[in-house]
Amino acid sequence: MDTSHWATFSADGDFSYDGAALKKNWDKLHLGDREPWPEDPALQQAWRDYHAGRFGEAVEAGTGCGASGHVVINKASGIYADYLEENESNKQAIYQAGIERASAAIEQDPDNPNAHYFHAYHLGRYSQSISITKALSEGLGGRIRESLDRALELQPEHAEAHTALGLYHAEVISKLGKLVGSMTYGASADKAMEHFQEAIRLSDAPIAWIEYGNGLYLLYGERKIDESNEAYARAAAMKPIEAMQALDIEYAKSSLPE
Repeated sequence: MDTSHWATFSADGDFSYDGAALKKNWDKLHLGDREPWPEDPALQQAWRDYHAGRFGEAVEAGTGCGASGHVVINKASGIYADYLEENESNKQAIYQAGIERASAAIEQDPDNPNAHYFHAYHLGRYSQSISITKALSEGLGGRIRESLDRALELQPEHAEAHTALGLYHAEVISKLGKLVGSMTYGASADKAMEHFQEAIRLSDAPIAWIEYGNGLYLLYGERKIDESNEAYARAAAMKPIEAMQALDIEYAKSSLPE
Protein backbone atom coordinates (compact mmCIF):
# COMPACT_ATOMS: atom_id res chain seq x y z
CA MET A 1 0.00 0.00 0.00
CA ASP A 2 1.45 3.34 -1.08
CA THR A 3 1.23 5.76 1.84
CA SER A 4 3.51 8.45 0.42
CA HIS A 5 0.57 10.71 -0.43
CA TRP A 6 -1.21 10.30 2.90
CA ALA A 7 -2.19 13.40 4.84
CA THR A 8 -0.41 14.15 8.10
CA PHE A 9 -2.07 13.88 11.48
CA SER A 10 -1.67 16.83 13.80
CA ALA A 11 -3.19 17.48 17.21
CA ASP A 12 -2.36 18.99 20.53
CA GLY A 13 -0.64 16.54 22.86
CA ASP A 14 2.24 14.10 22.73
CA PHE A 15 1.18 10.53 21.99
CA SER A 16 4.62 8.98 21.72
CA TYR A 17 5.18 5.86 23.78
CA ASP A 18 8.91 5.41 23.50
CA GLY A 19 10.85 2.57 25.07
CA ALA A 20 9.14 0.84 27.97
CA ALA A 21 6.26 3.34 27.97
CA LEU A 22 4.41 1.37 25.30
CA LYS A 23 4.27 -1.84 27.31
CA LYS A 24 3.47 0.04 30.51
CA ASN A 25 0.44 1.65 28.87
CA TRP A 26 -0.50 -1.21 26.55
CA ASP A 27 -3.57 -2.46 28.40
CA LYS A 28 -5.00 1.06 28.66
CA LEU A 29 -4.30 1.78 24.99
CA HIS A 30 -5.91 -1.47 23.89
CA LEU A 31 -9.00 -1.63 26.08
CA GLY A 32 -11.02 -1.31 22.89
CA ASP A 33 -9.51 -4.06 20.75
CA ARG A 34 -7.86 -6.36 23.34
CA GLU A 35 -4.88 -6.86 21.07
CA PRO A 36 -2.21 -8.87 22.95
CA TRP A 37 1.23 -7.41 23.58
CA PRO A 38 3.55 -8.10 20.62
CA GLU A 39 6.98 -9.53 21.40
CA ASP A 40 8.43 -8.50 18.03
CA PRO A 41 10.26 -5.14 18.46
CA ALA A 42 9.42 -4.18 14.87
CA LEU A 43 5.72 -4.71 15.52
CA GLN A 44 6.01 -2.71 18.75
CA GLN A 45 7.39 0.18 16.69
CA ALA A 46 4.51 -0.11 14.25
CA TRP A 47 2.10 0.30 17.16
CA ARG A 48 4.10 3.27 18.48
CA ASP A 49 3.68 4.89 15.07
CA TYR A 50 -0.04 4.11 15.11
CA HIS A 51 -0.72 5.54 18.55
CA ALA A 52 1.29 8.68 17.71
CA GLY A 53 -0.78 9.25 14.57
CA ARG A 54 1.96 8.32 12.13
CA PHE A 55 -0.50 6.16 10.23
CA GLY A 56 1.51 5.79 7.03
CA GLU A 57 4.61 4.82 8.99
CA ALA A 58 2.55 2.32 10.98
CA VAL A 59 1.37 0.69 7.77
CA GLU A 60 4.90 0.52 6.38
CA ALA A 61 6.32 -0.86 9.63
CA GLY A 62 3.50 -3.37 9.93
CA THR A 63 4.05 -4.51 6.35
CA GLY A 64 7.64 -5.25 7.25
CA CYS A 65 6.43 -7.61 9.97
CA GLY A 66 4.81 -9.99 7.49
CA ALA A 67 1.58 -11.77 8.39
CA SER A 68 1.74 -10.65 12.03
CA GLY A 69 1.32 -7.00 11.00
CA HIS A 70 -2.25 -7.31 9.74
CA VAL A 71 -3.93 -5.84 12.83
CA VAL A 72 -1.86 -2.67 13.07
CA ILE A 73 -2.04 -2.17 9.29
CA ASN A 74 -5.81 -2.55 9.24
CA LYS A 75 -6.32 -0.32 12.25
CA ALA A 76 -3.95 2.41 11.06
CA SER A 77 -5.27 2.42 7.50
CA GLY A 78 -8.88 2.31 8.67
CA ILE A 79 -8.55 5.26 11.04
CA TYR A 80 -6.62 7.19 8.41
CA ALA A 81 -9.33 6.58 5.83
CA ASP A 82 -12.10 7.48 8.27
CA TYR A 83 -10.68 10.82 9.34
CA LEU A 84 -7.87 12.07 7.12
CA GLU A 85 -8.43 10.78 3.58
CA GLU A 86 -10.63 13.17 1.60
CA ASN A 87 -10.75 11.35 -1.74
CA GLU A 88 -13.65 8.88 -1.81
CA SER A 89 -12.05 6.50 -4.29
CA ASN A 90 -8.93 6.37 -2.13
CA LYS A 91 -11.08 5.61 0.91
CA GLN A 92 -12.78 2.75 -0.87
CA ALA A 93 -9.43 1.35 -2.02
CA ILE A 94 -8.15 1.39 1.56
CA TYR A 95 -11.25 -0.37 2.85
CA GLN A 96 -11.13 -2.96 0.07
CA ALA A 97 -7.48 -3.66 0.81
CA GLY A 98 -8.40 -4.04 4.48
CA ILE A 99 -11.12 -6.56 3.65
CA GLU A 100 -8.66 -8.63 1.61
CA ARG A 101 -5.96 -8.41 4.28
CA ALA A 102 -8.35 -9.46 7.04
CA SER A 103 -9.70 -12.32 4.93
CA ALA A 104 -6.16 -13.62 4.45
CA ALA A 105 -5.51 -13.29 8.19
CA ILE A 106 -8.67 -15.27 8.97
CA GLU A 107 -7.55 -17.97 6.56
CA GLN A 108 -4.18 -18.19 8.29
CA ASP A 109 -5.37 -17.78 11.89
CA PRO A 110 -9.14 -18.35 12.21
CA ASP A 111 -9.05 -17.94 16.00
CA ASN A 112 -7.68 -14.40 15.93
CA PRO A 113 -10.46 -12.07 17.17
CA ASN A 114 -9.02 -8.98 15.48
CA ALA A 115 -8.77 -10.68 12.11
CA HIS A 116 -12.55 -11.10 12.25
CA TYR A 117 -13.15 -7.67 13.79
CA PHE A 118 -11.19 -5.78 11.15
CA HIS A 119 -12.81 -7.84 8.42
CA ALA A 120 -16.13 -6.51 9.71
CA TYR A 121 -14.71 -3.02 10.27
CA HIS A 122 -13.48 -2.55 6.71
CA LEU A 123 -16.55 -4.25 5.26
CA GLY A 124 -18.71 -1.88 7.30
CA ARG A 125 -16.84 1.23 6.23
CA TYR A 126 -16.87 0.09 2.61
CA SER A 127 -20.60 -0.57 2.91
CA GLN A 128 -21.19 2.94 4.20
CA SER A 129 -19.22 4.35 1.29
CA ILE A 130 -21.57 2.68 -1.21
CA SER A 131 -24.73 3.19 0.90
CA ILE A 132 -26.01 0.79 3.54
CA THR A 133 -29.05 -0.13 1.43
CA LYS A 134 -26.93 -1.21 -1.53
CA ALA A 135 -24.55 -3.05 0.76
CA LEU A 136 -27.38 -5.01 2.35
CA SER A 137 -28.80 -5.87 -1.07
CA GLU A 138 -25.39 -7.28 -2.02
CA GLY A 139 -25.26 -9.44 1.10
CA LEU A 140 -22.52 -7.51 2.87
CA GLY A 141 -24.64 -7.10 5.99
CA GLY A 142 -24.63 -10.81 6.69
CA ARG A 143 -20.85 -10.98 6.30
CA ILE A 144 -20.37 -8.06 8.69
CA ARG A 145 -22.63 -9.65 11.28
CA GLU A 146 -20.91 -13.04 10.94
CA SER A 147 -17.45 -11.53 11.46
CA LEU A 148 -18.53 -9.46 14.47
CA ASP A 149 -20.26 -12.41 16.06
CA ARG A 150 -17.13 -14.50 15.60
CA ALA A 151 -14.90 -11.77 17.03
CA LEU A 152 -17.05 -11.59 20.15
CA GLU A 153 -17.24 -15.36 20.43
CA LEU A 154 -13.44 -15.42 20.54
CA GLN A 155 -13.09 -12.29 22.72
CA PRO A 156 -16.30 -11.37 24.59
CA GLU A 157 -14.68 -8.21 26.03
CA HIS A 158 -13.82 -6.69 22.65
CA ALA A 159 -15.36 -3.26 23.21
CA GLU A 160 -14.91 -2.05 19.63
CA ALA A 161 -16.69 -5.14 18.31
CA HIS A 162 -19.57 -4.45 20.71
CA THR A 163 -19.71 -0.88 19.44
CA ALA A 164 -19.70 -2.05 15.83
CA LEU A 165 -22.40 -4.64 16.45
CA GLY A 166 -24.56 -2.06 18.20
CA LEU A 167 -24.20 0.22 15.20
CA TYR A 168 -24.98 -2.68 12.86
CA HIS A 169 -28.31 -3.31 14.59
CA ALA A 170 -29.13 0.41 14.63
CA GLU A 171 -28.28 0.98 10.96
CA VAL A 172 -30.23 -2.06 9.76
CA ILE A 173 -33.33 -0.95 11.65
CA SER A 174 -32.91 2.66 10.52
CA LYS A 175 -32.69 1.67 6.85
CA LEU A 176 -35.11 -1.26 6.72
CA GLY A 177 -37.48 -0.72 9.65
CA LYS A 178 -38.04 -2.83 12.75
CA LEU A 179 -40.06 -5.60 11.11
CA VAL A 180 -37.89 -6.26 8.05
CA GLY A 181 -34.69 -5.64 10.01
CA SER A 182 -35.73 -8.15 12.65
CA MET A 183 -37.04 -10.84 10.32
CA THR A 184 -34.27 -10.61 7.73
CA TYR A 185 -31.19 -9.73 9.80
CA GLY A 186 -32.17 -10.42 13.41
CA ALA A 187 -31.67 -6.75 14.27
CA SER A 188 -33.31 -5.10 17.25
CA ALA A 189 -33.09 -1.81 19.12
CA ASP A 190 -32.69 -3.65 22.43
CA LYS A 191 -29.69 -5.58 21.12
CA ALA A 192 -28.17 -2.39 19.77
CA MET A 193 -28.43 -0.70 23.16
CA GLU A 194 -27.04 -3.74 24.96
CA HIS A 195 -23.94 -3.73 22.77
CA PHE A 196 -23.42 0.03 23.05
CA GLN A 197 -23.72 -0.10 26.83
CA GLU A 198 -21.36 -3.05 27.08
CA ALA A 199 -18.78 -1.21 24.96
CA ILE A 200 -19.01 1.79 27.28
CA ARG A 201 -18.70 -0.44 30.34
CA LEU A 202 -15.62 -2.17 28.96
CA SER A 203 -13.71 0.81 27.56
CA ASP A 204 -15.44 4.13 28.32
CA ALA A 205 -13.74 5.31 25.11
CA PRO A 206 -14.71 8.36 23.04
CA ILE A 207 -15.72 6.20 20.07
CA ALA A 208 -18.02 4.11 22.28
CA TRP A 209 -19.90 7.26 23.35
CA ILE A 210 -19.96 8.70 19.81
CA GLU A 211 -21.44 5.57 18.28
CA TYR A 212 -23.89 5.27 21.17
CA GLY A 213 -25.04 8.78 20.30
CA ASN A 214 -25.28 7.82 16.63
CA GLY A 215 -27.24 4.71 17.52
CA LEU A 216 -29.74 6.66 19.60
CA TYR A 217 -30.41 9.00 16.71
CA LEU A 218 -30.63 6.22 14.12
CA LEU A 219 -33.14 4.31 16.24
CA TYR A 220 -35.19 7.10 17.78
CA GLY A 221 -34.51 10.27 15.80
CA GLU A 222 -35.50 13.57 17.39
CA ARG A 223 -37.13 11.79 20.33
CA LYS A 224 -33.64 10.97 21.65
CA ILE A 225 -31.73 13.97 20.30
CA ASP A 226 -30.91 15.28 23.77
CA GLU A 227 -29.51 11.92 24.88
CA SER A 228 -27.60 11.64 21.60
CA ASN A 229 -26.04 15.07 22.13
CA GLU A 230 -25.21 14.15 25.72
CA ALA A 231 -23.30 11.10 24.48
CA TYR A 232 -21.36 13.29 22.06
CA ALA A 233 -20.67 15.76 24.85
CA ARG A 234 -19.26 12.96 27.00
CA ALA A 235 -16.86 12.06 24.21
CA ALA A 236 -15.95 15.69 23.54
CA ALA A 237 -15.02 16.26 27.19
CA MET A 238 -12.52 13.41 27.32
CA LYS A 239 -8.74 13.74 27.29
CA PRO A 240 -7.12 11.66 24.53
CA ILE A 241 -4.34 9.19 25.25
CA GLU A 242 -3.53 8.47 21.57
CA ALA A 243 -4.16 9.75 18.06
CA MET A 244 -7.34 7.79 17.37
CA GLN A 245 -8.94 9.18 20.52
CA ALA A 246 -7.79 12.69 19.60
CA LEU A 247 -9.51 12.35 16.21
CA ASP A 248 -12.64 10.90 17.78
CA ILE A 249 -12.83 13.70 20.34
CA GLU A 250 -12.29 16.41 17.74
CA TYR A 251 -15.05 14.89 15.65
CA ALA A 252 -17.38 14.85 18.66
CA LYS A 253 -16.61 18.49 19.41
CA SER A 254 -17.26 19.57 15.83
CA SER A 255 -20.55 17.66 15.72
CA LEU A 256 -22.14 19.20 18.81
CA PRO A 257 -24.75 21.90 18.27
CA GLU A 258 -23.58 25.40 19.11
